[in-house]
Amino acid sequence: MSTISIEEVKRLADLAEIGITDEEAERLTEGLVVIAEYAGQVSEISDVDVAPSAQSIQLVNVLREDVAGTPMDPEQLLAAAPEQEDSMFKVPQILEEEQ
Repeated sequence: MSTISIEEVKRLADLAEIGITDEEAERLTEGLVVIAEYAGQVSEISDVDVAPSAQSIQLVNVLREDVAGTPMDPEQLLAAAPEQEDSMFKVPQILEEEQ
């Protein structure tokens, strides 16, 4: 059983400087009572031996191990490029030069 009253909701609204009507206060009170009841049910369940968790399902890293490998031969890579210049890949200019 909840102990949230309409007066408490109105007081909170005043503290938050939110203007609410009597109808809104009544509707908010009903909603807060329902939320408090659900929170109470969750508290009952959490008393069981369940480890606290930030995730509902345990996520597993699907990425491969970061293992250093043998680097490719730079000359072999450059040989596969359409154009090269001074041991670098040559690509078309995409930005205009500043004047």
